[in-house]
Amino acid sequence: MKRSVGYRWRLCEVMAQHGMFRVNDLIPHLAERGITLSTSQVHRLVSGTPERLSLPVLAALCDIFALTPSDLIVTTAENVVRPRAASTAEGGPVVDLADLRPTRARIHPEP
Repeated sequence: MKRSVGYRWRLCEVMAQHGMFRVNDLIPHLAERGITLSTSQVHRLVSGTPERLSLPVLAALCDIFALTPSDLIVTTAENVVRPRAASTAEGGPVVDLADLRPTRARIHPEP
């Protein structure tokens, strides 16, 4: 069975819980831990959901807020249910209407 996995990045929520409401509030804390990021990089980290994240940055964030990676990243996984094939009332296969549609006529000029 196929599984669908996803995640939710909670850095913005965690920052708000710790009284940090601006991107510039986080930059000095990262710098104390040897992480040098530009303002735009930190803004993307806070406001968006990163697809890639270096482990030193993740470790620094966990240290700054005294939490674990699972507090910053909430993961989800669920089974993907395939839609059942449609059938007629008698239980036979469904007729594909594309096979029954007429094709466009083409008129060729006489040579």
